[in-house]
Amino acid sequence: MLTKLAKVAEVAKARPKEQFTSLAHLINEDLLELCHHEMDKRKVTGIDRVTKEKYEENLFHNLLDLVQRLKRHAYHPKPVRRVYIPKLGTTE
Repeated sequence: MLTKLAKVAEVAKARPKEQFTSLAHLINEDLLELCHHEMDKRKVTGIDRVTKEKYEENLFHNLLDLVQRLKRHAYHPKPVRRVYIPKLGTTE
């Protein structure tokens, strides 16, 4: 899997104007598990308020469900939760 992604990265770097029609066939449970473990656990939760640790409690099932929804085009990401942090010294 990582070899296929590495090949895509090589092509993208060598030919910046190359257009990829779909990379969905490269997504599977193993790749998503690797990505999950690489995520920084100090990051805040998303709009659904599910922490990394909570998602991990049933990781295999969650990833299996996610991949199935992706493949049948039933996955709809939730909007991003935005938090505005006032800057010191601004007049807003």
